[in-house]
Amino acid sequence: MAPDHLHDGSGAESPLLVHDNDTRRSPRREHEDELEHDDSQQPLVSESTESYGGLFVWILTFSAGISGLLFGYDTGVISSMLVTIGSDLSNRPLTTADKSIITSCTSLFALISSPIAGLLADRLGRRKVILVADGLFAIGALWQALTSSVWGMIAGRSAVGLAVGAASLVTALYISELAPSEMRGRLVTILSLLITGGQVVAYVIGWLFSSMPGGWRWIVGLGALPAFLQLGLLFFLPETPRWLVQAGQETKARAVLGKIYGSDPDMQRLAERVFRDIEREVALEEEEMDVGHDKPSSFLDQATHSMSELFRIDGNRRALTIAVMLQGVQQLCGFNSLMYFSATLFSLLSFSSPTLISLSVAVTNFLFTLFAFSQIDRIGRRRILLLSIPIMTISLIVCTLAFLPLDLKDAPSVHQLRDSGSNDITKGNTSLPIIILLSLIIYTASYAAGLGNVPWQQSELFPLNVRSVGSALATATNWGSNFIVGLTFLPLMEWISPSSTFLIYAAICAAGWVGVWAIYPEMSGLSLEEVKELLADGYGVQESLARRRRA
Repeated sequence: MAPDHLHDGSGAESPLLVHDNDTRRSPRREHEDELEHDDSQQPLVSESTESYGGLFVWILTFSAGISGLLFGYDTGVISSMLVTIGSDLSNRPLTTADKSIITSCTSLFALISSPIAGLLADRLGRRKVILVADGLFAIGALWQALTSSVWGMIAGRSAVGLAVGAASLVTALYISELAPSEMRGRLVTILSLLITGGQVVAYVIGWLFSSMPGGWRWIVGLGALPAFLQLGLLFFLPETPRWLVQAGQETKARAVLGKIYGSDPDMQRLAERVFRDIEREVALEEEEMDVGHDKPSSFLDQATHSMSELFRIDGNRRALTIAVMLQGVQQLCGFNSLMYFSATLFSLLSFSSPTLISLSVAVTNFLFTLFAFSQIDRIGRRRILLLSIPIMTISLIVCTLAFLPLDLKDAPSVHQLRDSGSNDITKGNTSLPIIILLSLIIYTASYAAGLGNVPWQQSELFPLNVRSVGSALATATNWGSNFIVGLTFLPLMEWISPSSTFLIYAAICAAGWVGVWAIYPEMSGLSLEEVKELLADGYGVQESLARRRRA
């Protein structure tokens, strides 16, 4: 068993922080020795997820996941809003440039806010940053609903972008740090499930209000309701045990872990083991960084120090490389261009109810995210990506071929085609739009099962001391890529043709598959502390697969 005098939260100093100056041993060696003699590292109970704190864990996850619902709703409403807004803004129809800027400004400001949110999450705690994001969601939604100009809409969408950037980072981090390792994949996937659920709700609301004069104001304004709901729930949510230990609040951390793992004596022993692992990790990292009790005091010092540790240590750089790769591929594969502009695209393809057709894509996204929720821990993160990305690639190639006879390269502009009523580009060939729709549905299903979920497991890649800043940079990559896609999709459709645009996305998918195969290890079932060890001396792909086979 672990030494009786291990730090118990009472203020006594952990033996990991006490050493003789003449006989000092490395913190990693101390950790390995302790593991060799710690019987608590052996399984205490069967690894049934029903053994954990049950209702408490799910309440935490769904309460925090409302941020995902807001995220999904605010990215989903743009599709129906763009085809129903008419001349209500600045007394003129929206141009292609207007649509691109209104759409992409959300991603741009999410790019700006996500790194800042990561640093604030370390300084203030995960919960307080989610609180700030809720306030921004509410302000942005109401601003959009009340504005009468294009630039007012851009300002409202920008406020939502600040909220989305913070929430997309911190909520995944929050759930990841609260979840037991055997449930982490599924619980973080709930965030993606709520994001896709929010997109479905956005399409339904968009369809219901699409024929109402000024209905788009209700479409965007209703996004404030979930923000106010989560603001109320936040007062009952705890901070994560890992942040509490890092902040020196061990008693509170123990209490939260006790609620997560339940009151059964065996599960309480498991909660104590998890607490010791977290405390040990914090102590080891403090010694390795040689900061001891002289931690960076100011916000700027802390940010600089965390960034230095992220790039200086090999394992941290590997974690960042994997996270950035996955988040970049998730967006550059073009999926969100479909979510943003699906109604515009289906309008060009002569579907009579483009908003309703767009709903089929959103429902597919939701259903296959539900599939990922139920299977991701069983199939494994790496394997589900290697299986799903090739299907995405093939689907995009089919779209490329189907679009060739429908080439819009010589059209004056996408918005003029739709607004002038001259959008019968099918030339009587009704099968091609159906082929494109089916291909996009298959593409969406494959995306939702893999790339839509796995990159958001990014928190598990990073050690505690750089977890927030590493996740922040990865999330910034996501939103930077999202900004590029949102800004360029409609212009690319006009400048180089739809077929060439979808071919670019197919090539990015293929390149992403190679990257996953080469450097992404299997993380399923590993504790956050075990992931750190896996990446310490390499990417650990073969080692992780060997562990998976032994499990």
